[in-house]
Amino acid sequence: QVQLVESGGGLVQPGGSLRLSCAASGSIFGLYTMAWHRQAPGNQRELVASVTIDNSTAYADSVKGRFTISRDNAKTVSLQMNSLKPEDTAVYYCNVHVVLLNKNYWGQGTQVTVSS
Repeated sequence: QVQLVESGGGLVQPGGSLRLSCAASGSIFGLYTMAWHRQAPGNQRELVASVTIDNSTAYADSVKGRFTISRDNAKTVSLQMNSLKPEDTAVYYCNVHVVLLNKNYWGQGTQVTVSS
């Protein structure tokens, strides 16, 4: 059973920074990407950033230049968030996507609130 545990959310002022971390446990078979998604109240869940096993990254336009995703090892991923804006407020979810199985695993989510 694969489990994802996120940490690092909280309350920060506009312009501040936060770092989210996610650790996966259990056996993951095959090639997989790791990613961060977020969901604000009343909105659909959206992809924020992703990183492949060979460290290729992709970002939503809204966070390019402010957020950096990194894969610390095969089962740990971080999201460094700088220059945070109130519109970044959301629950952030860690995701593992097993490519050939088209299977997703999700963390429980961590709240990020950007407010003065």
